[in-house]
Amino acid sequence: MVNIIHRVGIKASISEVYKVLSSVQGIGKWWTQNTSGTSEIGKTIALRFHSQEGNEVGSMQMLVKALVPNKKVHWHFTAGPEEWLGTDVVFNLHEEEGLTIILFEHKNWSEAIEFTAHCSMKWAIFLLSLKELMETGRGRPSPHDIKIDNWN
Repeated sequence: MVNIIHRVGIKASISEVYKVLSSVQGIGKWWTQNTSGTSEIGKTIALRFHSQEGNEVGSMQMLVKALVPNKKVHWHFTAGPEEWLGTDVVFNLHEEEGLTIILFEHKNWSEAIEFTAHCSMKWAIFLLSLKELMETGRGRPSPHDIKIDNWN
């Protein structure tokens, strides 16, 4: 199995970072604006991604597996790109030297392929969007994210 791993420090309280990661409204402020569903254990969150022109370019669904206040958010992907089916995203949170540290993992990819590299870079961009949201009040959720290649 292959995992994508990133670490980012955010100048914001751990409770505020957790609140944004663990709520549908919060996810819509840093990952994609078109987010719906219920962020409760055993419930599903749906995400849709659009181009700047408004055309849908992708969608996915994730089952909420764990919500541990100020410590962990865990999602399991049940619909979306084939390579994401059955994978898990985990945000582990802790405080260190005045920062909230996120250790991010997108786990259980079947193999490392070109799409894995694309997704790793996009996750880094969206984690920086989260950092920007928490530190400045404004993130860059899709469709306003940084475009990195011809796949988005």
